[in-house]
Amino acid sequence: MNRRVLGVSIVTVWLGALGWMLIREYRPTASQVLAEATWSLPPGATYYALSLGGQQIGYASNMVDTLADGIRVEDNMTLEVPVLGELHRTDARTEAWLSRQLALRSFTATMRGDIGQFTATGEVSGDTLLTVDLVSAGSTQRLRTPLKRPIVLPGLLPLQATFGNQLRVGNRFSMRMFDPLVMEERDVSMEVTGDSTFVVPDSAALDPAQGRWVPARWDTVRAWRVEQNMGGVEVAAWIDDLGRIVLAHSPVGFTMERTAFELAHENFRRRETRGLALETRDLINQTAIASNVRLADAPLGTLAVRLEGVTLSGFDLAGGRQALAGDTLRVRSETEAELRATYRLPSTSPQHAAYLEPEALIQSADPRIQAQARQIAGRIRDPRRVARALNEWVYDNLRKEITVSVPSAVQVLESRRGDCNEHTVLYVALARAIGLPARTAAGLVYVRGRFYYHAWPEVYLNGWVAVDPTFGQFPADASHLRFTIGGLARQVELIRLIGRLKLNVVNPGS
Repeated sequence: MNRRVLGVSIVTVWLGALGWMLIREYRPTASQVLAEATWSLPPGATYYALSLGGQQIGYASNMVDTLADGIRVEDNMTLEVPVLGELHRTDARTEAWLSRQLALRSFTATMRGDIGQFTATGEVSGDTLLTVDLVSAGSTQRLRTPLKRPIVLPGLLPLQATFGNQLRVGNRFSMRMFDPLVMEERDVSMEVTGDSTFVVPDSAALDPAQGRWVPARWDTVRAWRVEQNMGGVEVAAWIDDLGRIVLAHSPVGFTMERTAFELAHENFRRRETRGLALETRDLINQTAIASNVRLADAPLGTLAVRLEGVTLSGFDLAGGRQALAGDTLRVRSETEAELRATYRLPSTSPQHAAYLEPEALIQSADPRIQAQARQIAGRIRDPRRVARALNEWVYDNLRKEITVSVPSAVQVLESRRGDCNEHTVLYVALARAIGLPARTAAGLVYVRGRFYYHAWPEVYLNGWVAVDPTFGQFPADASHLRFTIGGLARQVELIRLIGRLKLNVVNPGS
C-alpha cells in the first residue's frame, strides 16, 4: 500500500505547518515591512497536540528565539501513526536561522522513521543560491538551486501574514513554494476567510485521581482562518495576532491544536500504547476505496472505471497504457510489442536524460547502488531483460513491511525492507544506475475488494511501461490506476482525493 501518501499527509501537513522541509519565496516589497515589524516579535515556545479521529497520536513544539541580527526557529515533532494494528513512530527536528526580513540563511533538518534517518542541511548564498546537502545511510547528495528572491521557511508564513498586514478577512494572496528535497517550485494560494475567538489552555496541573494533566488556566485568543491551496491540496489554519497557529486541519483528518506543554507532551507520554493502537482509526483502511464490484484475483489485462467526486485536472491520468474520456479511465496492461526495447543499455537518448540522473533520495550514483545494479544486470544489455531482473530482485530481496518514513534508496538497500515506497525508490535508483530510464508513478491499486493508495515504477522500453516490484508483476496489471508521475512533490496531490474520490468499475476487464 502507498505509505508515501501517508508520509506526505503527515510530513507535509504537520511539518509544513511547523516549518519542516519546505521553504517559500516572498515578495521583495515586503522585506522592509517585515524587518521593522519583527522587532516586536516576542521569543517563546508554543506546544501542540496532534490528533487523528479525536485520538492524540503525537505532539509538536515551535520555539522562536530573537537574536540581535536575526531570528532562530526550532521545530520538533513526534508522531506515532496506527497502521494495521501497529504504531509507527516518526521524529522530526528542524533548526533554522533567519534574517529580520524572515529570509532563510541556513537550516538543519532531521527526520527519523521506521527504516532510518536522513538529514538535510541548507545554506543560502547571497540570496541567489540555495545549497542543500542530504545525508542518508552514509550517502551525501549536494543539490544546488538558483534563487530569484529571498526565501523563508513555511512555518513562518503565519508571521509573514501577520506582520506583513495580510490578516484581513477577504484578503487573497499567493506565494511561491520551493521544496529543497525534490528541488521544485510551486505556487501556493492563500485566502483569509474569517476570524473568531478561541479559548486555549495556558497551563496545566496534575490530577492525581486520573494520573493525567488537566488544564489549570485558560487564555482567550483571537485568530484568523487562513485557507491554503497547493496543487489542489487544501489546508486550513487559524492564526493569532502574533503569527502563531492556534488550530489547523488537514484533508485526511489530522488536527493540530495549541495547548499547554503537559497536555501535549506528558499526557501523550503516559498513555496506554496498546489502547491507542486499538482505538485510533487505521490509516490504510481509512483511506481505501471500496470497489462496487468484485474483480478477479488474477492480474487484469484491462479495466475501466468512472472517477467522480473530484476535479481530475492536473493529474497524469492519460498517456501510455491509460486513456481518459470524460470521467471514465481505461487502463490496459502493456502489449508484447511495447515491451520490446528499441535501444541497448545504457540509454543515451537526450529525451530520457532526466530519468537517468540522481535526484533527492534516489541516489543512483552511490557506489553501493551502482554495484548492486551491475550485479543484477550482469552482462545483459537488453532493457527488457534488465527491467524484469531488477523487478524480480527487488521483489525477492525486500521484506514486505509497512513503514512510515520518507525513504531513500541507500537506506532501503541497507535495511532490505519496506512497503511500496521503499520498493519503488530502490527500483528506480537501480534502474538509473544501469542506464535504464525509470520514474515513479503513484495512484490506486486493487486488492481484494478495495482500491488502496500505492506507488510503483515505470521504465522506458518501447514506451513507458508500468512494473510493480512490490507485487512482483512485470508488467503491472491494469488494476494500477496512475494519478501522478514524479516524486514527493507530485504525490502530495493525491491527498486531495482522500475522502472525496468515488470510483465505480464500469468494465471489470479480464
